[in-house]
Amino acid sequence: MYEDFFEKLCKEIGENPSREGLLKTPQRLRDSYLELFSGYKKNSKEVFHSTFCEIPYNEMIVIKNIEFYSMCEHHLLPFFGKINIGYIPNKKIAGISDFAKLVEMYARRLQTQENLTFEIIQSLMDELSPKGAMLVCEATHLCMAMRGVEKKSSSLLTSAVRGVFKESSKTRSEFLEHIKS
Repeated sequence: MYEDFFEKLCKEIGENPSREGLLKTPQRLRDSYLELFSGYKKNSKEVFHSTFCEIPYNEMIVIKNIEFYSMCEHHLLPFFGKINIGYIPNKKIAGISDFAKLVEMYARRLQTQENLTFEIIQSLMDELSPKGAMLVCEATHLCMAMRGVEKKSSSLLTSAVRGVFKESSKTRSEFLEHIKS
């Protein structure tokens, strides 16, 4: 399958798929895609396996600068950036690494940044049932930087707000103050 695809692609762009440097590229492409799209093999219940109910913490928890790399579903080019997540627990808190795993799970799928933002916050709400949560994602999209309009220094910012973060501007402001660099 990858061999046929790669051969057709090479012929379309005017490249020789039989030249020495490209002979193993179809296998490398396959291996790379299996890794880049490994998020389809996981679900959020698996990710949030280390939740703690016995800790009576009910103040804001913020996880900053979770790096991610994803692939634009429209152009199959990377987009990458950082995600900041804040939540106020309601009987359950999660291990810090669970948030990185959650981001990784959704980032390792064909995505739009808007959908990535939505899926992460929705999973957090579904699995932890916090009083509220907020997520801010900023990313650079190579489909915009290296082709098309070629705006290399542009970035896209998306956010999602749930529960007390949506109801209270003070709570939103506190979170935004926490994530300032």
